[in-house]
Amino acid sequence: MVPLTEARGDRRLPSRESVRKQALRSLDRLPPFSPILNRVLASLAKDDVCFAKLGDLIEKDTVMAGNILHMVNSALYARSGTVNSVRHALSLLGIGKLRNAVLGMSIARMWNQVSMPSSWSMARFNLHSAASAILSDTLAQRLPVHYPEGAFVAGLFHDVGQLLIALSLPEQHELILGLHAQGDRSHLECESEILGLTHPELSVDALALWKLPEPIQVAVRYHHDPEADPSPKSYVRTSRGEIPLSRVIDAAHQYVNSMGVTIRLNQGVEPADPRRVESFGLEPARLGSILAEFQTEFDSMAPFFR
Repeated sequence: MVPLTEARGDRRLPSRESVRKQALRSLDRLPPFSPILNRVLASLAKDDVCFAKLGDLIEKDTVMAGNILHMVNSALYARSGTVNSVRHALSLLGIGKLRNAVLGMSIARMWNQVSMPSSWSMARFNLHSAASAILSDTLAQRLPVHYPEGAFVAGLFHDVGQLLIALSLPEQHELILGLHAQGDRSHLECESEILGLTHPELSVDALALWKLPEPIQVAVRYHHDPEADPSPKSYVRTSRGEIPLSRVIDAAHQYVNSMGVTIRLNQGVEPADPRRVESFGLEPARLGSILAEFQTEFDSMAPFFR
């Protein structure tokens, strides 16, 4: 029989297993994935993305179609002439940018339908997730990264465990925030003390239930501790010199935090090192170009995540 409570420090708190079960049950309270989102997520496991079918799905979703056209016609993309059709927009954006836009906008729209406690800002969560996803993907397309096609999704979902904690365990969420506000421990350490587990573990459980590819799950699990990522030992396809995806997610997450695009206004001692992206050995000019491209894409998509 699984114990309902455990003694941790001077507190009597829910057991690790009961926390996990309660958090995962809250997935049933989330809106179902849209046909577009299901199609794009399914494409992560294979290379045969059918743009004709995806275009048809987008055209049937008037909100998504409008958002895609608004984004591609924004001043940040500097197109000459107005783009009036989804198919034209798809040809201009290309497979990567289109997939990123659809995933990000679909997930933000889904999260915004969820009733959350007052201490949780869905707008901040959406912006942090989107920024981490965009920068992760931008880096992964220019570095020898293991499973680069999963970078955007790993960045987008890396903190979904935090959302599940706030949604399913509001009292424990408040305890975590209170402990973190004392300022001497990271949010991760506070989660471990109060819950007996951390949000990366819950994030991975959710991704497993959603049947996302294992490399994405591993990257999310180790995004706070990429040195512990077993990917080079676990995946036969990983060749010498490849960068674990978790390291890219960690660098992007920290850079985004350093911009002030954080889940909480008071991040306390959360890691926010903008120099982590320099550890990949890119030439300064090339890194500057990557960060400028990230900023442009983030600025074009940010209005859809607020």
